[in-house]
Amino acid sequence: MLKGINPLLGPDLLHILRAMGHGDEIAIVDGNYPAATDARRLVRMEGHGVVTLVDAILSVMPLDHHVPAAFRPGIKGDPHHVEQIMQALAGAIARHDPAVRLEPLMGDAFYARVKGAFALVASGERALYGNVILRKGVIGPEA
Repeated sequence: MLKGINPLLGPDLLHILRAMGHGDEIAIVDGNYPAATDARRLVRMEGHGVVTLVDAILSVMPLDHHVPAAFRPGIKGDPHHVEQIMQALAGAIARHDPAVRLEPLMGDAFYARVKGAFALVASGERALYGNVILRKGVIGPEA
């Protein structure tokens, strides 16, 4: 255990978050996602939901402010269709960085971006479409 660090952030995930550089992306995926198939680096955290994991990750990782930095899957060809899990993810992101919006990526564009992510976190999320991609930002010299 470490003071000031969310206890969900174990050594494997902390290592990945620290190793990521500006612009690298991490995908937190639901329990149905084929994480082992698509991951370059994989952390398994099936005992936790995606919103809880996003809260833990964003407690230490800054989001990019120069380009869109949070993505969700688009559903049924409709970028405006929002499932309840996506509303909860948008709320978690807003709690940590109100300037960042959860953007839809349609179809294959979302899955291609997950495959290109620096790492995947496999959650135990049971809600359908409970997937999100976060793009790492920077910590400036004044921090």
